[in-house]
Amino acid sequence: MTDFDPPTPYLRDLVARALDEDLGLLGDITSIACIDDAAKSDGAFVARDAGVVAGTAAAAEVYRQVDGAVVLAWDLADGDRCAAGDTIGRLHGATRSVLAGERVALNLLSHCSGIASLTRSCVDAVGPEVRLRDTRKTLPGLRPLQRAAVRAGGGYNHRDSLSDAVLIKDNHLAGASIADAVARARAQWPGRIVEVECDALDQVRAARDAGVDVVMLDNMRPAQVGDAVEVVAGACLVEVSGGVTLDSLPAYARARPDFISLGAFTHSAVALDIGLDVA
Repeated sequence: MTDFDPPTPYLRDLVARALDEDLGLLGDITSIACIDDAAKSDGAFVARDAGVVAGTAAAAEVYRQVDGAVVLAWDLADGDRCAAGDTIGRLHGATRSVLAGERVALNLLSHCSGIASLTRSCVDAVGPEVRLRDTRKTLPGLRPLQRAAVRAGGGYNHRDSLSDAVLIKDNHLAGASIADAVARARAQWPGRIVEVECDALDQVRAARDAGVDVVMLDNMRPAQVGDAVEVVAGACLVEVSGGVTLDSLPAYARARPDFISLGAFTHSAVALDIGLDVA
């Protein structure tokens, strides 16, 4: 099972728009010209590089919309590791249909697998003690798909939208103290998580004293994170964000925050190289 099995309205709409963009008004005119309408083919999604698979539901939805008679079966599921040369999934059906869905299916499968692969590399670098989370730095319209890929790689999701939690940043504090901002947020949105972004220890103390649920340490070095964790002393959760790389992750993890957030999961992941071999 995947996050979109059975397909959600979101996934159906996303794939429909992607196919409309790729097929244009006339469809795959090259295949129509060169391939007999009755021809059948077998195809295999094959990993060209090692990584972690994600996006299988999106690729399956592509072929469901292109031609429901195409049979698609997955050898690997979302979250599974793959080596170069591994077959991820197999399909059989009309050759024109197999080729018509190829690029959109590969775009979605490769993009999601790239996110899952980067996420898993980062998770492996820190171990289970610290939870790694994504951010809202997602491609417009692709957030649910990208976030599912983060989960497939072993990561966690931050708030899905601005409606999900209160996150007070420096731009929200113009003319207001942390204590005042937190009090207003609690009064307006009781029951919502309240988090405050801090770039100095005095702000961490103020946020702690205001009774926040989470302090977000913005662009602090690992040693500063360790100091902030001591200041908080378990009064709230601690999140690290900003300037974190795969190389620096272990040092941040050793400072013992509860979360480390990386926008790179969704804005900088390189697509996993996957091909469709047709016979």
